[in-house]
Amino acid sequence: MPWYALYTRPRHEKKVYEQLNEKGIHAFLPLVRRLRQWKDRKKWVEMPLFNSYVFVNIELRDRFSALQTHGVVRMVSFGGVPATIPDWQIEQLRRIIEYPETLQPEQYLKEGDWVEVVEGPFRGIKGYLRELRGETRVAILIDGIYQSVSFVVDRRFVKKIPPESVG
Repeated sequence: MPWYALYTRPRHEKKVYEQLNEKGIHAFLPLVRRLRQWKDRKKWVEMPLFNSYVFVNIELRDRFSALQTHGVVRMVSFGGVPATIPDWQIEQLRRIIEYPETLQPEQYLKEGDWVEVVEGPFRGIKGYLRELRGETRVAILIDGIYQSVSFVVDRRFVKKIPPESVG
């Protein structure tokens, strides 16, 4: 059976996971232990690795039972087709969460994404992400003359932005 991702209401991941298990649905919620600080205290808490996501291993025809779980917003889909997650990716997640001290969530960036440089000498510059011979580059477009220029930037110094915020 394939894996699918359910998108949940904010901070409902654990409740959704418990309810899915009660229904007999094979679910996976990658949790990591983090030290949280409040004004008066610090405490170790189990937090979802990916906010608002729970993975389920079901036949597609049985998805309605999972979708009718309190706190589930929708099944992650692209073009109206539920997105499948390969077993090997779930297995990788299971292995890496055994060493939570090494984990750091990263932005999902791909070539062509619009980004803004948030650190360093190019801070505030917006453009699109480009990969060239192993280098991460941000390309700046000059529309009036159909030209562009790119510069090398540390991938950690860029954040993804919506295309409409570029202008």
